[in-house]
Amino acid sequence: MPEQEIELKTVEPQEGDTAVATQEPAPGPVESPAPVEIQEPVSRAEFDALKAERDQLVDRLARLQAEFENARKRNERERQDFREYATGAVAEQFLPVLDNFALALKSTASAEQLRSGVELIVKQMEEILRQMQISPVPTVGEAFDPRLHEAIGTVERDDLPDQHVAEEVRRGYRQRERLLRPAMVRVVSNPKQTSD
Repeated sequence: MPEQEIELKTVEPQEGDTAVATQEPAPGPVESPAPVEIQEPVSRAEFDALKAERDQLVDRLARLQAEFENARKRNERERQDFREYATGAVAEQFLPVLDNFALALKSTASAEQLRSGVELIVKQMEEILRQMQISPVPTVGEAFDPRLHEAIGTVERDDLPDQHVAEEVRRGYRQRERLLRPAMVRVVSNPKQTSD
């Protein structure tokens, strides 16, 4: 579409009007422009009312932001307090175990007596873990499960099925169904079963 020249023409103001620049198209076919909406001036009272409303909304927004920030900080502080309380409750259960280890170190008993004392301490720790619903991961004789076991080697044996746990190197634990750490194991490699 060819460009059209537009001339600006000033219309003389009449009473109460202000000078308005109008566009007059150059001769030829021209599309009519969209109608221009003329806004009436806002009275001072309306302006003051709108400004007061805007200030109220800005103030309300600032207050809501402050409340949200305070709630976020309070929530974080409560979570931290809960963590510290939970940690303290768990540590408190293990203090008697630590006391028994200290007594065992001070002991002048024979090696056999010391061993039986340490076995009692281990049973005491296992009981505390059981109360916390923490149980050991089953290992020896179980089928190897990479979700529960971490294989660190294989052992050739023909008395156990292939890909079963032959030996536990480090015990694994889980709390209910959540795995806390996998058990380190050695897995059976049964040459009789792998050749079949």
